[in-house]
Amino acid sequence: MTKNRLPYVLAAAMVLASAAWLLWIGRAPICECGYVKLWHGTVVSSENSQHLSDWYTPSHVIHGFVFFGLLWMVMPQLSFGWRMAIATAVEALWELVENSDAVIERYRAVTISLDYYGDSVLNAVADIGAMMVGFWLASKLPVWATVALILLFEATTVLIIRDGLALNILMLLYPLDAVAEWQAGR
Repeated sequence: MTKNRLPYVLAAAMVLASAAWLLWIGRAPICECGYVKLWHGTVVSSENSQHLSDWYTPSHVIHGFVFFGLLWMVMPQLSFGWRMAIATAVEALWELVENSDAVIERYRAVTISLDYYGDSVLNAVADIGAMMVGFWLASKLPVWATVALILLFEATTVLIIRDGLALNILMLLYPLDAVAEWQAGR
């Protein structure tokens, strides 16, 4: 194996290790409905976060944008591959934390995700893949285009499902009753 391929092999190994861990802790491999959809667009549904993509996929693409920008600023000497491997490690770790019982209960207690029982393994792996796509796109697009996509993704999800990355972070860290009521449509 060449030195240039090593970070990509490590990134792939992290994705596989994450999937194995999620299976080991009892997460469903695919939706318990028994089939796989490319897109599932109903947020208040037992199938949300169970298929390949959903309304939360754009937030994982945004993760990739943010990780690329931060790693480019903090570690510009590293190759793209090594920065991608670091971003993959962070995203994979997030998927493990997000699917822990403690965080699932927190989501259910303070966000609109009342029926959230964790991601399927397929969805978690697809979320990591979405971050990787965002990371790659950020490496190719001008900064203004990346920022425009972040704003577009956030505005779209806020308008359509009353949620998005920024609201998710806010509600997990500092839940506000007014936001919860607005998200619930009251």
